[in-house]
Amino acid sequence: MKNNPSYFYQFLEPVSEQLAEIASELEKGIYSSPQTMLMHSRTFVEAILQRVMVAEQLSGEDHLKLKDRIDLLESKGLLKKEVLDALHQVRMNGNSAAHETRTFRYSEALLSWEAIYTIIGWYVSKYCPKDVKVPAYQDPEPKKGDETEVSELEARLQSMEALIRSNIQQQKGLTEDFEAAADSENLADTMPGLATVRTIVYKDKSLEIPHFLRDEFLLPQRFKESERFLMMLGAEEEVRIMSELPNNLEGLHEDAEGFSEKDDEVLFEELKHYIEEEIARREVDLANPGKLIFFYNSDYVIVTDQLAKVSLTEEEFDGNPSFFAQLHEDQIERVGQLPSDLVTLTKYDDVDFETVEELFGQLKGK
Repeated sequence: MKNNPSYFYQFLEPVSEQLAEIASELEKGIYSSPQTMLMHSRTFVEAILQRVMVAEQLSGEDHLKLKDRIDLLESKGLLKKEVLDALHQVRMNGNSAAHETRTFRYSEALLSWEAIYTIIGWYVSKYCPKDVKVPAYQDPEPKKGDETEVSELEARLQSMEALIRSNIQQQKGLTEDFEAAADSENLADTMPGLATVRTIVYKDKSLEIPHFLRDEFLLPQRFKESERFLMMLGAEEEVRIMSELPNNLEGLHEDAEGFSEKDDEVLFEELKHYIEEEIARREVDLANPGKLIFFYNSDYVIVTDQLAKVSLTEEEFDGNPSFFAQLHEDQIERVGQLPSDLVTLTKYDDVDFETVEELFGQLKGK
C-alpha cells in the first residue's frame, strides 16, 4: 500500500496486506458510496472469520453463510457479546444494502465502520502477533481528490476479496478454485454491481434492477418482440435507458401511438430475460478481465489474438457480401474491430438476426 500512506487500518499490513487494502477501499466508500461500503463490509468481516476458523482448526465451514459462521463461533464460546453484536450489525447492514432500494446514509456506513473497529480489535488481540497495536478509534473524514467511481470501487473490492478467499483456501491445503456462492445473501458480494437500485412492476409481477444496469442503454434489437415498441418510445424521448422506464409498466403503451396493453406485458417479460442475460454476461466479463468477448443472446466467444486478426471477407466467412462491404465502409475490417454485442450488427441494411447468428457460429468455429 505504498501508494496510500495515510489510512486508518495501515497497522494491518504486517498481518495481511490484502485485508489492509480492502479496509482502505471501504474507508473511501463511506463517503463515495455508503451502499457499496456496507455490502463489502459484510464480506470483509467474513474474510476475518474465515481466518479465525483456520486458526481454530474448525472444519466443514467452506460454504457457510456469514450468519452460520457467527453462530458457529458463538457456540464455541469464542465471541464476546460486544464482538457478537458488532458482527451482526455489519451483517444486517450489509444485507440491507444488498437488497433494499433506497439511498443509504453516511451515518449508516459510519456505524458499520465503528463495528468493524470492534471486530478488528478482537481479531488482532487474539490471533495476531503481540507487536501489532490497534490505535484509538477515529471517524474517517472525506478526502479531497478521491474521485473513485462506484463501479471502480466495486471492481477493486471484488478482486481483492476473491484473492483473500483464494489465499485462505491455500492455507487450508485446498487446491480447487473458489466457487462463488449462488444464494442471494452472497451474490452481491461475489459479483459487484448486483445491489438492487429499483424495482419495476407490472400488475402482480416485479423485477429487481441491479446497480450496474441502472443507466444501461436499452438497445431495441435486444428485445425481439418489443423492438418496434422501444424504437417508438425512444423516438418520443420517453424511454431510451433503463432509468427512464417507469416503476410501473402498466399504461406505458399510451406513450407510443399504435400499441396496446399487451405490449406492456411483453416488454416486461423481455426485460426479465434481458436482466438475466446481462448478469450472466457480467459474470463472464469479470472472469475474463482484459479480454475481448463477443456476445450473441446468451452465448459468447472469447476472442484470441489470432482470431482478432482474421479479415472480415468472403474468403474467411460465408455470408452476405454487402454486409462485409458495409462493415468496411465503417472501417471494420478485422474480427477484433467488431462490437462486443453482435446483435448491434442488425443496424446494417439487409442484415437480420439470422445473418448475425450465422456469423457468430462461424466465429465460434474458428
